[in-house]
Amino acid sequence: MKHREYVGPENKYDLVQANQFCNLISIGLREHHKLLDIGCGSLRGGRLFIMYLGKGNYYGIEPNNWLIEDGIKLEIGQELINMREPSFNHNADFDLSVFNTKFDYLVAQSIFSHASQRQIIECCKKAYEVMHENSVFIATFINSLVPFLPSNISDPKTLQGGKKNYDGEEWVYSGCVFYTPGFIISLIESTGLKCEIVPQWHHPNGQTWLKITK
Repeated sequence: MKHREYVGPENKYDLVQANQFCNLISIGLREHHKLLDIGCGSLRGGRLFIMYLGKGNYYGIEPNNWLIEDGIKLEIGQELINMREPSFNHNADFDLSVFNTKFDYLVAQSIFSHASQRQIIECCKKAYEVMHENSVFIATFINSLVPFLPSNISDPKTLQGGKKNYDGEEWVYSGCVFYTPGFIISLIESTGLKCEIVPQWHHPNGQTWLKITK
């Protein structure tokens, strides 16, 4: 599967990329800040973030190493990597401490839309550890109260959760999982973080944005 197609609808690759970037800029991201991209994939958002942020300020975690390699080769180019010196890690355990730094901003675009309750809690616990008191973490999920069928999923049976909250234990991909707003907020806030829906932020694939802080 192609590096663009693997992470979502190929025809919306650029829209999802711009959506992440504009949302973070709107809440204060500047070139001197440190950004952690959780599940950075083929550097869909990373292409803009790496170019914008100062040297050494972009960090990406992605279990599939081939996605990062293809993102560098086909989207960014080694010259920009050499200039900006981003950092990458390939663990699949939401171990965000591997970079040994605190982050000003964190983004998890379409991670909670595939994650189990346990995985969401684990991600937020690990995020808490690498956030300072002014850090902002934005993430998307699929609201089970809103009709949803992403254009890259042809079989509705691959959508887990329906009109309830996904209660499986496994990561679901390329299918998606659903949660109600109140439920996912309660999951996140059980880790000591604060969470709110950002209704004014549109998402190209119909997901819902969350703003998470300490």
